[in-house]
Amino acid sequence: MELETSFESERWFTQEEFARWVDTRKSDLERFELLNGRIVMNPPSGWPQGEAGAAILQLLGTFVKAGRLGRVLGADQGFELPSGDTVAPDASYVSSERWTAGEPHEFGKFLRVVPDLAVEILSPATASRDRGEKKAIHEKNGVREYWLLDLRARRLTRFVKEAEGRFGAPRDFAESDTAESTVLAGLRFPAGAVMP
Repeated sequence: MELETSFESERWFTQEEFARWVDTRKSDLERFELLNGRIVMNPPSGWPQGEAGAAILQLLGTFVKAGRLGRVLGADQGFELPSGDTVAPDASYVSSERWTAGEPHEFGKFLRVVPDLAVEILSPATASRDRGEKKAIHEKNGVREYWLLDLRARRLTRFVKEAEGRFGAPRDFAESDTAESTVLAGLRFPAGAVMP
């Protein structure tokens, strides 16, 4: 039986308190996020999550760079969201428009901008949180598109923000399907290309 464990704080933190706390833990391997006031620690992932993350970053990075559309960021980038949550998606895209309109970006600090696209790669430790709590946080803060990559089920699920500000019904792409983005118009790829 595979065991992966994540931990949550019992105390509630503000974004400022969380940022100070994270500064004291720079040598830890774990990733920390602030979700609904609780510090949540996720352990390093097992294979093939890292390989899938690299494939997604390469796919997004190539497309975004070719079109000069904005920035693609990896799992180490934290975002301080307007709701008071601080998240670190496995991959994200921020359009040039949102990047420029965002607060001044400070070297070494979390970004204060809402990604246009956030991607989470499911693991046993994070799957229920990624499907529920984090999806709701991204939706509430204005993320325009949210992907969940389930490597065990060999499926990419896409949620797109609708006119009323909520994510619409999910669209599933099986390994053999051609997946596409609505936020990155013209991005079409074999879903299996991001599933090692």
